[in-house]
Amino acid sequence: MFVKICGLSEEEHVEVAIDAGADALGFVFAESVRKIDPAQAAAITRKVPDTVRKVAVMLHPSAEELQSVLEEFEPDILQADVDSLPGLDIPERIECWPVLRDSSTITSFVIAVLQSSENFLFEGSRSGSGETVDWAVAARVAAQGGMILAGGLGVDNVGEAIETVRPFGVDVSSGVENTPGRKDSELIRKFIGAAKAAGKNV
Repeated sequence: MFVKICGLSEEEHVEVAIDAGADALGFVFAESVRKIDPAQAAAITRKVPDTVRKVAVMLHPSAEELQSVLEEFEPDILQADVDSLPGLDIPERIECWPVLRDSSTITSFVIAVLQSSENFLFEGSRSGSGETVDWAVAARVAAQGGMILAGGLGVDNVGEAIETVRPFGVDVSSGVENTPGRKDSELIRKFIGAAKAAGKNV
């Protein structure tokens, strides 16, 4: 099971996530209690191995905002809403993860963007809010392949979510925090352990 820990802002928690087996680390460059600037993100990810993906999480970024993140942070992946990606000038070396929200209208345009991406996220209307998506709907979307489930996941429900939805991966932010924006090392370890264990049974 592919696991992404999102909204990281401290090197301690970056290292904890890597040691616990995270496959991807997300850094938020949008208005949020978890917002981090590109230079700070670069500084706390200096020791991240090539086997762990660095994800720039953005919300309808301008060309200038995107360029700053690409140059200073140098992510492996850009994560942004499905409708904003086609208008951005993204280098070929950067993988794109479209975000499909459970309130989205599924148009032929949206389907085309998703089909052009190896992976994509499915989450609620507001990222990082702990809003749980409809798992029955998510399961139908996951059947298309490559879906990373986000929204309202935590240590107590990630196993059930994986069993029900059968996604390619899971993504957590608020579910591993002790206060908004402040990650908890033990919750990170427990979440990754629970997700990896559940993934072996699906």
